[in-house]
Amino acid sequence: MLVTIEGIDGSGKSSLVSSLKVLLSDLSPVFTREPGSTWLGDQVRRAVAERMDPVTEALLFAADHAAHLSTLVRPSLRSGRLVISDRYSDSRYAYQQETLKGHIPEPLVWLQELHSGWTIRPDLTFLIVLPVEEALSRIRDKRAKEHFENHHLLVRVQEHYLALAGNEPSRFVVIDGMKEEEEISGFVAGVIRDSFVRSRSHRQP
Repeated sequence: MLVTIEGIDGSGKSSLVSSLKVLLSDLSPVFTREPGSTWLGDQVRRAVAERMDPVTEALLFAADHAAHLSTLVRPSLRSGRLVISDRYSDSRYAYQQETLKGHIPEPLVWLQELHSGWTIRPDLTFLIVLPVEEALSRIRDKRAKEHFENHHLLVRVQEHYLALAGNEPSRFVVIDGMKEEEEISGFVAGVIRDSFVRSRSHRQP
């Protein structure tokens, strides 16, 4: 079972993932993230830091996703493991859809076609939503600011996320990021646990 955690920068994804590692430890999940920890992930982070052109950046993200799938996600799913990824393909559909405007006609269509035929659709995606002002206040002064972290861009990215969720309501669970961390993590852990147990029971003869 593949579960993904999505949301704009400062939404609380990292805190949620840290809590899930404790709350779901008995299920021995495989925790991962995108960009990954391979050399391709390093190149993606370098491209973001150096503000390379949006097309190069998007293709590097897609290459990292392909490596992530082949080296970790597919093998883990084949062995029946629960995989939880901090960011996944929806991050590109939300972020690069905006950064590619003016460079690629119909960026979302291009991005989805780029992934068509080889990506793996998540079974469950948790989207954390909160006011952009709150998200920016959480990340302010914590580290060097990336070019994704500006108000106008994040407003549009969150709108794209919500549009994706609206198109796939059976996959997405939208979370109010203003709730207490413990309430969010407890709810998400419960949904994942129930879904994973059901998925395992369906596989049994």
